[in-house]
Amino acid sequence: MLRDYVAALWDDAMEWAEGRSPWGRLPLYLYLGYAGIRHAVDPMYRSWFAGLTLVLHELGHLFFRFFGRTLMLLGGSVFQLLIPALVALYFVFRQRDWFGAVVGASWLAFATWELATYVGDANKGQLALVGMSDDPIHDWDALLTGWHVLNHADTFAAALRVLAAGTCLAALAFGGVLLFRMLRAGR
Repeated sequence: MLRDYVAALWDDAMEWAEGRSPWGRLPLYLYLGYAGIRHAVDPMYRSWFAGLTLVLHELGHLFFRFFGRTLMLLGGSVFQLLIPALVALYFVFRQRDWFGAVVGASWLAFATWELATYVGDANKGQLALVGMSDDPIHDWDALLTGWHVLNHADTFAAALRVLAAGTCLAALAFGGVLLFRMLRAGR
């Protein structure tokens, strides 16, 4: 049943790609690949999506502030990952724009890499923090300290990096298939 549903989505994506031009999408695809490589090799790299991701992170804190300290601290990271994931799903299920889904999934990967950098900094405190006070709280320092796992910050960061890399590779592979399909159908 799930297999049939995934196969139907795949068929829909391939059909969608057949009547489209790859030429406007190719430069964006190349940028997504470039940004993915940069994120993978440089934890301090910030893509074009970084500013929006930071805004969403801060909005997540505001949204979750009514649900207690722990959820308020987690809320920034939740929004940072949830919104790009919802954008990718929106492009699939509402817009039926499969390349838009590739962009959304790539953004999710970039946001996950940025989160990994933030989590990895929890026991180091080297990142410049943004907040609504003169002395902002490092979300992940507070969370991991409270959960008595601050010494494992690098392990959590590494797991997030693996997740980000897998998401980015899947998005780029799917985007490559879409572009190839567009090129082939255009001949």
